[in-house]
Amino acid sequence: MQDLTQGSIPGHLLRMATPIAAGMLFQMMYVLVDLYFVARLGDASIAGVGAAGNVQFVIMALTQILAVGTMALIAQAAGRKDRDDANLVFNQSLLLALACMVLVLVAGYALAGAYMRMLGANQATTAAGIEYLHWFLPGLALQFIPTAMGAALRGTGIAKPTMLVQIFTVVLNIVLAPVLIAGWLTGHAMGVAGAGLASSIAIGAGLVLMVWYFLRLEKYVRADPALLRIRPSVWKRILAIGLPPGGEFALMFVYMGLIYWVIRHFGAEAQAGYGIGSRIMQAIFLPAMAIAFATAPVAGQNVGARQPERVLATFRAATLMSAAVMLVLTLLCQWKPELLVRGFTQEEAVVRVAAEFLAVISWNFIASGLIFSCSGLFQALGNTVPALLSSASRLVTFAVPAIWLSAQPGFELHQLWWLSVATLTLQAALSLWLLHRQFRQRLPQLALAV
Repeated sequence: MQDLTQGSIPGHLLRMATPIAAGMLFQMMYVLVDLYFVARLGDASIAGVGAAGNVQFVIMALTQILAVGTMALIAQAAGRKDRDDANLVFNQSLLLALACMVLVLVAGYALAGAYMRMLGANQATTAAGIEYLHWFLPGLALQFIPTAMGAALRGTGIAKPTMLVQIFTVVLNIVLAPVLIAGWLTGHAMGVAGAGLASSIAIGAGLVLMVWYFLRLEKYVRADPALLRIRPSVWKRILAIGLPPGGEFALMFVYMGLIYWVIRHFGAEAQAGYGIGSRIMQAIFLPAMAIAFATAPVAGQNVGARQPERVLATFRAATLMSAAVMLVLTLLCQWKPELLVRGFTQEEAVVRVAAEFLAVISWNFIASGLIFSCSGLFQALGNTVPALLSSASRLVTFAVPAIWLSAQPGFELHQLWWLSVATLTLQAALSLWLLHRQFRQRLPQLALAV
């Protein structure tokens, strides 16, 4: 375990954020590598895989429930020096992970067809998305056990093992993608099915490595058969913290699904351009997300240790670091956004949509960084409901005008992107206000409890 209740707070944030960012970057490479090879199959395949990939936000919603609840409770237990509680939470999170695996497989295969038929711009797009999902679902289900393990490590202040496993799985995916998608070496091209299968195999290999690490090397938290019986009270503690962040990702699924639905009349080229642009945007967000992921355990241990001044200092440092990084990335997207797109496609119609999306949406990068930092502090404080309220407000302010705009004569895509910028700026302001309220309520209680 790494004690985060002493020493330099910016130093702790950088030490944890660096491997987290590297791991998340390699995780994002799953999508980008698949997208690179799938782009060679045509617009319908790009659009289908992009729309199908939106399902990952549902999976991320479930993994966030598990990860945030596990991480926050273990971080607070570590701050209190309560190893028994940390182990209890870890073992119960493994049981929750198994339940989520079964749920994803059953629901995924049952609903994949209906989901793609609703969003697909045409029959070819729908068929490509269904095929991709059927092969990717095993990998999506296998994510839950390593997610619980990685969250436990992050709660104890350790991020490097998870990063190394993620790097290995992405390298494996990079090796498998051209073999399975394009038929390199084998001469048997599976197309979009190969993209899903490559990711599933790589995720499965990552699961094996994480299990090996916990069996052989991890000492602070370990799987204990005596603790692997369902404890409703512990599940309630995990879910109380984890459900709101999970709800945030579920709302993101609805938000992105709404965009695919609104722009479907512009054709597969528009959906393909948005699919590429949104994946690039997610990759750009990784540094700010890594800082937020590091903020939660650093602040969380200090909440457990009853050190309110260090909680505040963590938020200030995280906000400044995130804003600086996102400013640089905003300037990059304002300079030559099409350079970021042409690595995936040379079709001018698709490039034009994706580049315009990045040029407009980059104006909300700094606001996004603020939202990520606030979410990290909500997790540390053990009250993630305000973050969910903030996300829900954005969906409401975006959805109603977006549907209205799409029905107007002369509706253009850039109007949708500017609406997104405006509503996310409002969300950032609401998140800051809600966090300020939490600080006023919780930090004096921490000081009095010392």
